[in-house]
Amino acid sequence: MAMNKRPADSPATKDGPAKKTTSSASAPKQQSSLLAWAKPKATVAAITTNSTTTNGDKTSSEPVSAPLILRAKPDILKGLSDEKRELLRLEQDTIDATWLRALQSEFTKPYFIELKKFLKQEVLNKQQIFPPTPDIYSWSRFTPLPTVRVVILGQDPYHDDNQAHGLCFSVKKPVRPPPSLKNMFKLLETDCPGFVTPNHGYLESWARQGVLMVNAAMTVRAHNANSHKGKGWEKLLDAVVKTISDQRKNVVFLLWGKDAQNRGTLVDKKKHLVLQSVHPSPLSAHRGFFDCAHFSKANKYLEENGQPSINWNSLVDDRS
Repeated sequence: MAMNKRPADSPATKDGPAKKTTSSASAPKQQSSLLAWAKPKATVAAITTNSTTTNGDKTSSEPVSAPLILRAKPDILKGLSDEKRELLRLEQDTIDATWLRALQSEFTKPYFIELKKFLKQEVLNKQQIFPPTPDIYSWSRFTPLPTVRVVILGQDPYHDDNQAHGLCFSVKKPVRPPPSLKNMFKLLETDCPGFVTPNHGYLESWARQGVLMVNAAMTVRAHNANSHKGKGWEKLLDAVVKTISDQRKNVVFLLWGKDAQNRGTLVDKKKHLVLQSVHPSPLSAHRGFFDCAHFSKANKYLEENGQPSINWNSLVDDRS
């Protein structure tokens, strides 16, 4: 199935490409209307999208309908000291408006300010950080809060060159899919009839359908796994999960591994479906991941609650 052409995931404006963004440099103030890539003429005050139907089955390869989303960003820098304004410029400029509004109280909490100071010091120490700075919050722009239908939680970003880009488990083309993602494809081959393993590991088309994919630590030092673990990102992820639980309904949480499963306590199980399994890593996948059928179970739950299913096979037709 051919995918519609959509804009690149970056904070570029209609006046030209975005400047390189760092935690101490400003990005363009105008946010790309990434939620409306399938409807470029949509207004900024009210945005809706279409789902597609294939062979009579409810499947969707476009963002979920999200009417009357106010796209104006709150100014989280107002009234702050010059130091805090500098530290939080990246959040103001690159986080999707719906997520910025929902999480704005987190960004001025002491833990987050300390996290940003740590990241600034990493840069001053000439440490290379992954993902690239403009991509740290790409998960929020790919999947705005009103479109979230499925949540996949990761742990640590990929720490080798040209891998991490802000979506957990995903790598940009032409990077080969890492082992955990390969195991996810193996499960899909048996769990979803007709699924064809793609020749890439770029999961954007899932994210555009409402699959939020985010890591517990949202940054990592190059070639140094877990180097930013315990610095504060985990608290922000807790706020992300709690926000989804409180503000959305009938969301499927795919919690793989102990770290992700521990966040299941933040989810209202009366409103949402929580599915748990071992992590798809080669170290643990053989202990039940290949039998969990989470992708088909997620679609069944969505359909039972009046939502289009996720077209997991959309990766094959991804021409981005």
